[in-house]
Amino acid sequence: MNKQKKFKFYFSLVLFSLLGQISWVIENMYFNVFITEEFSASASDVALMVSASAIVATLTTLLIGSLSDKIGKRKIFIWLGYIAWGLSICAFALLNVENLSKLVGSTTSACALGIGLTIVGDCVMTLFGSTSNDACFNAWLTDSTDNSNRGKIEGINSMMPLVAILIVFGFLASFAKHGSWWLLYLIIGILTMFTGFIGLFVIDESNVKSSKDEKYFKRIIFGFKISSIKENKTLYLTYLSFCIMGIATQIYMTYLITYLKVYVPGTTLGFDTYVLVMAPAIIIAAIATFFYSRLYDKYHFKKAIVPALGLVLSGLVLLSFTFLTTNIVLIFFGAVFLLSGYLCSTAVFNAKMRDLTPEDKVGSFQGIKMFAQVLLPMLIGPWIGAAAVSGNFSYNIENVLVPESYAYTPSPAIFIAATIVIILCIISLIPLFKSDKSCSFLKNNADIKLKTQGNKNE
Repeated sequence: MNKQKKFKFYFSLVLFSLLGQISWVIENMYFNVFITEEFSASASDVALMVSASAIVATLTTLLIGSLSDKIGKRKIFIWLGYIAWGLSICAFALLNVENLSKLVGSTTSACALGIGLTIVGDCVMTLFGSTSNDACFNAWLTDSTDNSNRGKIEGINSMMPLVAILIVFGFLASFAKHGSWWLLYLIIGILTMFTGFIGLFVIDESNVKSSKDEKYFKRIIFGFKISSIKENKTLYLTYLSFCIMGIATQIYMTYLITYLKVYVPGTTLGFDTYVLVMAPAIIIAAIATFFYSRLYDKYHFKKAIVPALGLVLSGLVLLSFTFLTTNIVLIFFGAVFLLSGYLCSTAVFNAKMRDLTPEDKVGSFQGIKMFAQVLLPMLIGPWIGAAAVSGNFSYNIENVLVPESYAYTPSPAIFIAATIVIILCIISLIPLFKSDKSCSFLKNNADIKLKTQGNKNE
């Protein structure tokens, strides 16, 4: 790769990963706050929205990923998808109680309609986001890397979700805090559209290693066949462990901002507690991931994933103790361990899955991966979290126009529930480690063995 192509690759990686994650932050974290504060949604409404979005994301990624394999193109789906994604985000600027009240006559009906429209709009936004980001951008990354640099690349890619959260918290959260949701959506939507336009010029089409003669339907169902699962056993066991970690993540992540805003003290040292905790924790976690992910390239999966999941477990245990005390120091270190472990684990899992993905069906397997990364975690995790916080009704929503409106108050129970699930994830690594030794379908597996033997001889 010459200098110009290398620059364009890394520029595209950072730009599309970061802007894509900023858009996902708005959906995955701020939509939950928006639908709660603007329309007095319940925890079940939030869980329903997350679940519906997960179903759309998975089906879209499966269908479009297979289509991009079939036609041998990724670029057009990426840049056009980002433009459509941005337009769908801008549409949310019109969605508020005041506008809807003019249509239906009462604020109570407006809130009910707003909840429904937000859920539908979230699904539309997810359709375009999954087409461009989940299906084709991720396939493009796999096409453009190999097992010698995937740990490094995933370190950059996996740190972007929290960098995106930091940017949203630092520069855009004030709009949501003051009820200016319309401005927040316009800014993010326009930036996402602009990113798509830039992609027309900076993204180089990847070398899609796929047989165009294979029928489209066969591509879609390939990953669900028993023979495919048996042939790629280690990959599917990796999906399973990643899925269990994702379920644990969705238990607390769905309600994390509301938890920090409501359950813990409102201000500390003149700052909102969630900003004081999350901003430095995100910076530390992003830096840790950037360096830690390189250990995958050097030491491979087993030695890299165990310490990362250990950090997740430590963070969850510390935050579980906030049942007893809401000490800001305890919350801060819990958040640092949790977010650092989550990012590092995600980077290691993603690098491993890219290494194990069959080269001629990269796009198709993005859809299979979405079952583990999005669908099952978002169908299961938020409902466990909703059950954990059920019965806590003490949060007075100031921005809602309905008098005396109350919503759920997340409690440390979400961290206790997530702790149990992350222990199950660690246990699931045992069969994965055993299977990893017999992985035979990777073309470059022989190279890995030779490198390992060389290291032993040294």
